[in-house]
Amino acid sequence: MMKTQKHDRPSRHPHHAAGPRGERHGGGRGFGRGPGRGDFPKGRKLSSEELQLILLALLAEQPAHGYELIRLLEEKSGGFYAPSPGMVYPALTYLEEIGHTSVTQLGNRKLYSLTDEGRAFLEENREQADRILETLARIGSRMSEVREAFAGVNAVDPEAADALHQARHAIKQAMMRKRGCSPDALKRITQILTTAAEEISKIPE
Repeated sequence: MMKTQKHDRPSRHPHHAAGPRGERHGGGRGFGRGPGRGDFPKGRKLSSEELQLILLALLAEQPAHGYELIRLLEEKSGGFYAPSPGMVYPALTYLEEIGHTSVTQLGNRKLYSLTDEGRAFLEENREQADRILETLARIGSRMSEVREAFAGVNAVDPEAADALHQARHAIKQAMMRKRGCSPDALKRITQILTTAAEEISKIPE
């Protein structure tokens, strides 16, 4: 569990005043809390505290502008996670207010840097920060593999590609409904998926 961020400065933004437990700009709970913690999340959104933490981790590598941090998150997740400016900039403002980041004004742009206080907090929570970034990278890698596996299908037969998309969506929804199922049900699901994979591999090119 992430250690609580301590600060004495009043927030100019009421929705951040609750500290890292606030959820509004982070998009809600759920990341890394599905089966196995750290696998596919319920949605593509991090909690407020998780977003703040990985922003600190990125700034520990080098100072950056807000748009650069968004691009870095998208790159590190293989395109899976690209938070909007409406999520990132309020988080950066909050981190500045509590003294974890400092800002250098460069024209009409702000360059964010990690402060000693922010670095100390990051080190206390380094394990969680690394786990979040590793999870994003793993999910992005899996998505890339799927995209590569089905590359060119649309061009060959758009109608068949649409049917395939619907089948994949149906499987995804079925798997989501079975979260938290019994061990016996899990074994049965594994058998079905294994059999399906074997049957697909036997289909001629």
